[in-house]
Amino acid sequence: MITGLFETHINVLSLERSMDFYGRVLGLELASMEQKRRVAFYWMGGRGESMLGLWEKPAREVQRQHFAFRCAVDDVLTKSVPYLRERNLPAHNFLEDGSERPMVFAWMPAIAIYFPDPDGHSLEFIAMLPNAPKPELGVISWEDWQRTLAS
Repeated sequence: MITGLFETHINVLSLERSMDFYGRVLGLELASMEQKRRVAFYWMGGRGESMLGLWEKPAREVQRQHFAFRCAVDDVLTKSVPYLRERNLPAHNFLEDGSERPMVFAWMPAIAIYFPDPDGHSLEFIAMLPNAPKPELGVISWEDWQRTLAS
């Protein structure tokens, strides 16, 4: 019966600041904004695909959360870090090893890179890889992943 996740909602400190980030900086399409309720909804992946809701709340109700944006493999590998740099957003990988190299979660397998939003929510660009999972490898670099496929 369940075929995917349609929407997710996060609490934010400033609706306008978050709308600027998700709309102008990340380029999501605004679906609806309700000034009275202090909420904005954005389409992700195109109109009707999935939705992100931003709810302005007091600081005590804004707890850091995590969610990931589905991307193409090539976009994560070659475009994600330059995209984030152009927007002055710090990129880091799952291992937080000080590099901006996307890493492979071998158990899925998927490749991902992380960055924060203005409220400190952990955001991720992630792409599923077409290969069979190799959970015994843990989280590894793209180069190491490629070597395992060649052997």
